[in-house]
Amino acid sequence: MKIALRKMTESAQIPVRGSLQAAGYDLFADLSEAVTILPQETKMVGTGIACAIPEGYFGGIYARSGLSAKEGLRPANCTGVVDSDYRGEIKVALHNDSKESRTILPGQKIAQMVVQAFLPVEFETVEDLDATERGGGGFGSTGKL
Repeated sequence: MKIALRKMTESAQIPVRGSLQAAGYDLFADLSEAVTILPQETKMVGTGIACAIPEGYFGGIYARSGLSAKEGLRPANCTGVVDSDYRGEIKVALHNDSKESRTILPGQKIAQMVVQAFLPVEFETVEDLDATERGGGGFGSTGKL
């Protein structure tokens, strides 16, 4: 599958996979200067790119494991969604979960995008749902082991 991509600035970088079998495509900060994110602060960081994701798919924006585990930086909404009809700049709301200020440099990898299929559904109101063994059991109801 090919996805049309528009570089919105000269400095924007095309997403790349870190390895041949990586599911995610690294997204890069398109900044003119470094940006500091204070502890417990969220800042929008642009990528300088826009995509035309095909209908029936979306771009899931996920944390980069090293950035989140080592630096405490993750997408503020945990998983972002780039819909197939969105044509604006892809931005990442980066949140600093650490106790120290973190600096994002121009061109730094800030997140990853996984292109995923989804099933459009329609919701139907009913009086009762079919019975299951679990029923209405909530968090922890299936046990620890």
